[in-house]
Order: sequence, then C-alpha cells, then structure tokens
Amino acid sequence: NGSEEGTCERGKELCIYTPFSHVEDGTEKSLDGFGGFECARAQESRQAGKIWVLRWTMACFNLCLSKSLPRLECTKAQESRQTGNDYENKNCRGRPWKQGIIQGNKMSQSLTGIQEQWKSLEQEYQKLQETHRKYLQKLDEISKLQNNCSSSISRQRKRLKDLSSQVHKCIKGSTGDDAKTLGDIKEKVKTQEHAFSEMDAFLPKTNGLYLSLVLGNVNVTLLSKQSKFAYKDEYETFKLYLTVVLLLSSFMCFFFVSYRFLDAIFNFLLVWYYCTLTIRESILITNGSRIKGWWVFHHYVSAFLSGVMLTWPDGNLYQTFRNQFLAYSFYQSFVQCLQYHYQSGCLYRLRALGERHNMDLTVEGFQSWMWKGLTFLLPFLFFGHFWQLFNSLSLFRMAQLPDCKEWQVQMCGLCFLVLFMGNFFTTLASESDTKKRGEVLSVNMGDMDPETTTHTHHIVDEEEPLFSNLDLFLFSLIVGLVIYWFMSRKQPEPIPEFKKIDTPGPTTRETSFIEKMKKTGKNIIVFYGSQTGTAEEFASRLAKDAQRYGMKGMAADPEEYSMGELARLAEIENSLAIFCMATYGEGDPTDNAQDFYDWLQENDEGNLSGLNYTVFALGNKTYEHYNAMGKYVDKRLEELGAKRIFDLGLGDDDGNLEEDFISWREQFWPAVCEHFGVEASGDESSIRQYELKLHTDINMNKVFTGEIGRLKSFEVQKPPFDSKNPFLAPVTVNRKLNKAGDRHLMHLQLDITGSKIRYESGDHVAVFPTNDSELVNRLGEVLGTDLDVVISLNNLDEESNKKHPFPCPTTYRTALTHYLDITHPPRTNVLYELAQYASDPKDQENMRKMASSSPEGKALYQSWVLDSCRNILAILEDMPSLKPPIDHLCELLPRLQARYYSIASSSKVHPNSIHICAVVVEYETKTGRVNKGVATNWLKNKLVNGHKSTVPMYIRKSQFRLPFKASNPVIMIGPGTGIAPFMGFIQERGWLKQQGA
Repeated sequence: NGSEEGTCERGKELCIYTPFSHVEDGTEKSLDGFGGFECARAQESRQAGKIWVLRWTMACFNLCLSKSLPRLECTKAQESRQTGNDYENKNCRGRPWKQGIIQGNKMSQSLTGIQEQWKSLEQEYQKLQETHRKYLQKLDEISKLQNNCSSSISRQRKRLKDLSSQVHKCIKGSTGDDAKTLGDIKEKVKTQEHAFSEMDAFLPKTNGLYLSLVLGNVNVTLLSKQSKFAYKDEYETFKLYLTVVLLLSSFMCFFFVSYRFLDAIFNFLLVWYYCTLTIRESILITNGSRIKGWWVFHHYVSAFLSGVMLTWPDGNLYQTFRNQFLAYSFYQSFVQCLQYHYQSGCLYRLRALGERHNMDLTVEGFQSWMWKGLTFLLPFLFFGHFWQLFNSLSLFRMAQLPDCKEWQVQMCGLCFLVLFMGNFFTTLASESDTKKRGEVLSVNMGDMDPETTTHTHHIVDEEEPLFSNLDLFLFSLIVGLVIYWFMSRKQPEPIPEFKKIDTPGPTTRETSFIEKMKKTGKNIIVFYGSQTGTAEEFASRLAKDAQRYGMKGMAADPEEYSMGELARLAEIENSLAIFCMATYGEGDPTDNAQDFYDWLQENDEGNLSGLNYTVFALGNKTYEHYNAMGKYVDKRLEELGAKRIFDLGLGDDDGNLEEDFISWREQFWPAVCEHFGVEASGDESSIRQYELKLHTDINMNKVFTGEIGRLKSFEVQKPPFDSKNPFLAPVTVNRKLNKAGDRHLMHLQLDITGSKIRYESGDHVAVFPTNDSELVNRLGEVLGTDLDVVISLNNLDEESNKKHPFPCPTTYRTALTHYLDITHPPRTNVLYELAQYASDPKDQENMRKMASSSPEGKALYQSWVLDSCRNILAILEDMPSLKPPIDHLCELLPRLQARYYSIASSSKVHPNSIHICAVVVEYETKTGRVNKGVATNWLKNKLVNGHKSTVPMYIRKSQFRLPFKASNPVIMIGPGTGIAPFMGFIQERGWLKQQGA
C-alpha cells in the first residue's frame, strides 16, 4: 500500500519487502511494475554480489492477496496461465493482474490438505523404515539360526554314526539287560535320524548337480509347510493339464492332421514337458519329497527320447513309425490321466490316516503303497510297458533295412528298451518291496507303544527299495545290448555253389573317394546327380573316355561318399572332378545329390582352392528353372575357390540332349589335355567294364527274377517301400475312360491297404514296368542266344561300389525284361561300341559316323535313328551284319527306369488306393513299325479277371499342392492327361467342403 515495508506469511517464513533498486549502466534504477519491494533474503544476496531469483509461487501469490499487497504478474506468466501452462517468473517485467480473492482462498485450502497428507505419509514412511530394519535384523538372525542348526545337525549325525558303530560292536557280545538297553539305544538312534530328516526339510540346502547346471546357486528351499504343499499341488496341476494337452495333441495328429511341422510341435511340447518335470521334481526333492529312483530318472530318458524324435527327419522310415508313436503317446497320456485320478484320491486317504508323507506325489508307474486299492491299474501299466518293448523291437528291425541311414532309429529303439526295462522291473520290484515292508511292520508293531509305532511308519517308508536306480539302469543297459545284438546279428547263409567272385561285396562301404583313387591310381572322378539314369550314363562314358586320353577315371555317386574330401583332391597329381548334374522338379537337386547340395549351401568357410572342376548340366528348357542345379554347382564351387578348367555345359532334353553332350565332350577333352599337358593316346578300341560269368549249376533261389534291390523282396514284402524296395500293389480297377476316338484313356486303381504308404494330392506314383515279351523273344532270335542262361556281369574294377550293371546273378531274359531299356533309340556311344561287331564295312562306317561329332554324322544319327524311332531291335534288324555278343549289349544298354504318374486321387477320399489316369502310347514309325509305350501298354494289360495283377510301385513326394487355405479360389489348367493331379485336387476340395472347411 505504498509503505516502505510489507509482510507476507508463507507457511512459517516471514518475508520482509524493502525498497529495491539496482544499478544499470552506472545509474541506480528501480524495478518497474514491482513497486520497489524486495524481500530481505534477496536484499542480502544482492549486497553479497549474488543473484537472487524471485520466484512467485501461486501459493505465495494468494497469501499476498489476503494481506492487501499489490498482485503483480509478468506478461509471459499471464499468457502461460491463460493457456494452462506453468511459468517460472525470473526478474521479468510485470503488470497488474486483476483476479478475485475467492480463488486464492480455495488454493490455500488445497495446499493445507496436501500438507496434511504429506505429514501422514511421512509418519507412515518412518514406521515402514523401522519395520524394514527389524525385518533385516530378523532375517540376519534367521540366517544365523539356520547355519547353527545345519552345523549342529551335521555334528549330531556324525556322533550318532560313531555311536551306532559302537552299539553294533557291543551288541554282538552282550546278553540280557545289556542287549535290551543297546537295542533301545539303536531304535532311538533311528528315531533321531528321522527327526533330523524332518528338521532338514525346513533348512536351506545346496542345489544338486542338475539344479546347479539349470538354475545356478539359487536357493529353492521353501521354509514353510504351506509353501511346500502349495508348490506340490501346483506341480500336480501342471502335470495333469499338460497330460491332457498331450492327449488331445496326439489324438489330433493321429486322426486328423499329418504334417511334419505339427509333429515337430508335438515332439517339442514333449521335450519341454519332461524337461520341466525334471526341474520341478528336483525342487520338490530338495523340499522333502519322497519321489526318487526310477520314477525320476525315466523323465530324463523320456526327454531325451522326445528330443531324438524331434530331430528325426521326414522320410519313409519316419512315416512308417509315426502313427505307432502317436498311438503310443495317446495311450500313455490316457493312462497317466487315469493314474492321477485314482492315485490322488488314494494318497489323500493314506495321508489322512498317517500312512503316507505329506510330500508324496503321483507317479507314472506303480509303487508299493498302491497295493491298497489300485491294483486294477496294473494291466494298463503292463500293456504300456510291453508297447514300449514293441516299439523298441520295431525300431531295431527298421535299423536293419538297407536304406536306414538315420541315427535316430537306433537311438529311439534303445531309449524305448531302457524305458521298458526300467518300468517293468521297477513295477515287479514294488511287490517284493511291499512284502518286505509288511513283514518289518508286523514284527515291530507288536512290541511298540503307539508313539513308537507312529515313528515306525516313517522308518518303514524310508527303507531302500529292492533295486536301486543304478541297478535298474545297468541291468536295462545290459539286457538292451543283448537284445540289440540278437536283432542285428546276421543269420548264417548257406555257402553259394558258385565261385567267390559272385558273392556280394563287403557290407562296409568305403566313404573316402580320395583313398580309393590313390589305391587304384585314378586321377579323374565323375560325380553324377541322376534321377532317371541319364546323368549316370554320361558320367560312366566320361570316366571311360579318360583312358583314351592317358588318364584313369571313375564314376561316383555323391550319396555314397563324403563330399567334404573335395579339398583333398589336390593331393592327387593332375586331378580333376567332373560333375554331371541333372535338375529335377522345380529347380531341385536329384535325390542322390541332395546331401551334396546341402553341403554346398552350408559350407561357408570351406577352401577348395586346389580343386580343378568342370560341370555338365542336364535339364529341359520348357521348365522355368532350366539347369538350375548344374548352374548352382558351377557357381558355388567357384565361390569356394575351386578352379574351372572348362566352361559349363548345358544339355537340353527338350531338344537333343545327346547332341549337346557330344558337342560339349568333343571340346572338353582337348581342353583337359592342354591344361594338364598330356596327349591323347589315340586308342579308339572298345573298353569293357564288366566281364561275363556263366552259371551252369546254381541254386535258383539265389537268382534275381526281377527284384529291384533285395533278393526275394517281391515274395516277402517289408516296409518301408521306396525306389529300392517297391510295394506290389494289386490292381483293383482297370477301365477305359473314353468311348470315342482312337486313343485309349485308362483309369487304374492300386490297392495299398496294409502297406503303411501315405500320399498327398499332387504326389507322384512311380511304377516299375517290364518290356514286351515279344520284343525280348525277338532280340533273342536275332542274336541267336538262349535267353534262359544264368549269367553275372562282374565289374573289372574290384574297388568300384557298383559291382554289376543290374542285379546279378540273373538270366538274359530277366535282364532284357525287367532291367534294361530296349525300346528307346540307343545313344551314340552304344552305336560306337557296337560298330566293331558289324561284318559289313559300310555298316561299320555308318555306325561310327553317327557316333562322331561331324555335321554329317549328327544329321545321319538324327534322321536314321531319332526321327525313325529305331530302337536296338530295329537297328539289329536293319543291319543284318551287326551281330554283337549279348553280354556286351547288356552292358551298354541303359537301365529301364521307373515311370512317374501324377496321382489322380485324394488320400482324404481314398486313403487305401492310388488312382492313375494315363493314355496308352502307341504309334507307327517311318519304317512302318508299331512302337508301343512300355509302361502304358504294360498297365493296360493288367486286367482284373479274378487273377491278382500287381504293380511294383512307390510314392515320390512333390511340391505341387493346393493352397493351404481351403477358401482360396484355384484355376486349374491341365491339357490332355495333365488333368490327372487336378482330379485329386477336386476330390480333396469336395471332401473339405463336406467337412465344413
């Protein structure tokens, strides 16, 4: 009010305002708009040469209004207040602010309430600090008490142990009262040891090895009975819920879905479940649970088994065992749910009667206490145990199959065997253990008072079982090894009646091609990736060509060798690796080159700087990924440091694959000679790879009669079925689809009931046809040969893995009917090799001209052989002077390959049959002959007239699939018999619609 001094109460602090001025540019000036007032603290700060910031708080503002002081506000503060923002007033120029005094009073009341709440919170905080201090003090006292108790129990136990040994020594020579006294002391020692166990349950323990590895040094001891019981109940609930989930999952995978990724999820769930059980059980054991021995160890075995099943790659072996494993898992989950239901009730009653410990758990097996009312579970348990034995034997038999390469088969078989032995003998031991405990209990109960009897219950429960965990494991391992030896040992075979050269080679196959090349003096190796045999044929021709250029070569299947040894090829002087790689499907590698392809992809750190290589690729331009495999191998080897010595060759099967190969080969060998500084030997004579062996006196049971791989495999059928072990499927339907036109469109149905063969819409069925018997007989007549002679063609290279060009011993008739392709036009190398057997010089000249790379020779081969569709029989008929020996002809002819047909059915609609839709191939050639398709005419004659006609077949998986979502629309374009896979797709869409998908 214009006075020289003004006062304002702010809490308990008294601010005195005095006239205020400051010096600016040498002139003393007062603060405009503030009336020249300054609080005492600001004045002291100014006089001391310090800066004092005058902060106008809203609370002080309101209190100043109540004292009739002028209320001032700077312009920026007013703007901030109007926009709802806070503003910190720092020596800014202000102007009068007109505002009612009512708002100030409200703010004053609000501040008072906040101050009271803060005081209350501060008091509570002080109490909390005191409580926490006492808690830490008590915690420290508890820790000291725990250490004291643990050390005291250790000392007491040590002294009791010494006392027990003294009592044991004294009791032998004592009699009368002394013996009774010593006996009483002995019983009291046992009672005290039990009391120590009860004390230990509430003291911290050091984690065992397993918990230390998983959790480290975290203390998992629960210090109250309520916590222990709660954790035990949580364990039981977890086990029940997961068992139900596994039950439903195995049911769904078995009956409704068949996808490998869903199986992987199921197996991963099993791994997680059993691993979690092992951790939880270890924690429960630390907290006083009585579960021990086999019922804990078998969870470790089950976790390992589930992990092996998770890593088992998809294939015929996995699919063969899949349903058996899922059915077993479903049954085990059902029995575990059954056990939990009845065991939990029985344990509840026994705990109420004081006959069982409060920390006892339900188990997946049978224990001694279950004889009281749960014996009806034994049949379920024993059935599951013997199912485990059945699984083990099935896997051991599967491991003996020639195509079994997965280590998971034997490992799973061993795990199932260990599970059977442990479960079976532990269950048997529980009966003997029960009788033993019953005898001890009956003896003790008669001479004890009620209190001692109560303790005896616990002592009896503490008795060791008949077999320890180590006993069961070692016994199971020994018996398992004995059974495995019995299953894997070979049965003695009768000594064959022919010479030793005809016996099969050793079963152990050398996987080092480097050592084999060093041993045989070879420096060129030709790897082939072949699906139909063409690439393999080209590889054999290149390996044979090497001898004409002063080198030695060998053809090799990359599936049979360790391709990681490519880096060692530099150890051999003038070494060279040639790759004949065919492309299959949508740019994929062939089956036998899949491992090599995977190795190239994964080998990022490999160094192939010493490798000389070249690649010839086989493909078809009509496909999108033309020669993708050959191009990838050529590029990848260069990236890994290998040296390309000749350009990549590209063969087009849509054009003239033979001509492409010949043109590339004619340029390739001169480049090789130039690179290594060698000269061609000029030897153009025929080089035989196999020698003939006639069998005049042989047991016909040892003769192949058309089997693809294993002898007598058509008589005794054993899964899994694949390219080397086809299934003989009966033909149940064979009808003509069309009624008009010249073509014959046929529909066949093959019965696969009981074969365990599974397929999906879009897959291919491979059938092994046979040649027309008329062609075979005509060949025998032209060559003047007895076709029923038993022969063997044995490889002259004893180190070669390929001992015969086809299964031997066999007859010429069987070879020409089942194993050799006599209907396709022969390749130029066959003509070149056979030219020497033509007695007419003109015929000999023409044949060698057709085998050459000259333009005239290529044109002659194209017109006389390819365009005229002359097969080997037509060539022999049109060249009467050509009379080759039949054994050399059998050596040169390519193998008769399986024919692939898109399956024209859906496994959802027809799970036990496979449908084929095909057109019979039959046409007239330029020479007036009628050529017939091998497979289609063979299938056409598979009539269903009461006679059981069979077809050797197997399934080849495909990537041709319907969209995963059934609601996605699909446009299907399939001209001609290309409609076959779409018939299966339409059936599947119809089935999905019926299911409401």
